[in-house]
Amino acid sequence: MATETSLSDVFPLGSRLDERGRLEIGGCDTIELAKEFGTPAYVVAEDDLRARARAFTAAGRNEGHEDFHVVFASKAFPCTAVLALFAQEGLWCDVASGGELHLALNAGFAPERLVLHGNAKSEAELRMALERGVGLIVVDNFDEIERLGRLMAAGGRAGAGEQEVLVRVTPDVRGETHEKISTGQADSKFGFSVAQAGEAFARVQSADGLSLQGVHAHIGSQLLGLDPFRVEIAELAKLGGFPVWDLGGGLGVRYTADQPPAPAIEDYVGALVQAAHAHAGGAQRRLLIEPGRALSANAGVTLYTVQSVKQNVSRWVAVDGGMSDNLRPMLYGAVYEAHVADRFDGTTHCRLAGKHCESGDVIVGETLLDDPRPGDVIVTPATGAYGFAMANNYNGVPRPPVIFCRDGDARVVVRRESFDDLTARDVS
Repeated sequence: MATETSLSDVFPLGSRLDERGRLEIGGCDTIELAKEFGTPAYVVAEDDLRARARAFTAAGRNEGHEDFHVVFASKAFPCTAVLALFAQEGLWCDVASGGELHLALNAGFAPERLVLHGNAKSEAELRMALERGVGLIVVDNFDEIERLGRLMAAGGRAGAGEQEVLVRVTPDVRGETHEKISTGQADSKFGFSVAQAGEAFARVQSADGLSLQGVHAHIGSQLLGLDPFRVEIAELAKLGGFPVWDLGGGLGVRYTADQPPAPAIEDYVGALVQAAHAHAGGAQRRLLIEPGRALSANAGVTLYTVQSVKQNVSRWVAVDGGMSDNLRPMLYGAVYEAHVADRFDGTTHCRLAGKHCESGDVIVGETLLDDPRPGDVIVTPATGAYGFAMANNYNGVPRPPVIFCRDGDARVVVRRESFDDLTARDVS
């Protein structure tokens, strides 16, 4: 009988290898999940999502800042069941399009707990936000301020009162991350430069029906050091005594056991709150943070089935998914680990390839697998952020289902797409 093997924290909380060496997520046998629901499949440990949401909110409370709110960056996992779970846990929600706004409202978020972002919001999206009574709109450019003011003058928002607004500022603070997910530098597509901030504040204050509440900044994603966040807050403090600071998100996660651990949620929140309190009036402000991947990435895994194994220069293990269900490795070189779901002691050097007609469709460039064979179930952990969000139909491949697991029970929360779904929007 195999002995139980501990798993690294790249896997969802509570994951384990059972006595037969099979991976369990949320108490569910992943081999059995693959048989029942097919592959590829996104498998999510529901209790992991809840635990991380509660850790974030508790951390703010424990730091003694009552007006502290956790805003889920919904782009990380824009799935109704995920959004509904976070709404139940009392989180707010960050949306960056009319579609994400629709999803958040449909999932049960109160409109006043929504924060609308985006560097190119259309008039239709702004009108939708006003009509639905979105709590905060983060303005990104002068065109948007003019457009929003005009819409307010023409009819205003749902209910009485002004629309509360934050001004997004790029504080010229860089964290160590990939250039494609760095947003705090001066020459960013997002927000106003520090030099433009004063004029942006003045224009919001002079626009019809807009109430300037404060500032927003986001310096990048997948950040594993805390000092850039402290510098960000110091720069925001120079802009004035606004009642609201939205500090953005960006806390990174660990994708492989070989990577150094990310800062603990408590350390991250503590650093932000303490830095805010260190600046004049910071303790009296409303503080918002916008974690995305830090809430959902390690709560999910993706299951695949091996289709072929061949030896060229490398040993290529090809599975039934790839860049249609996880675009991140191809988009900006994201690194993952992989395992045979019932044989974790891998010794064979392999390259895990997807099924798509692109040479770049490689999920894991170098991994150790235990004698992989066709029919084996492969698991890649830490896919609970941006896999589902970026899923696509390249090569006409239907998108995978989302399976929630808890206490040994599994349920489909998003069904697998069918071939008929691929033609459902066609107009003859």
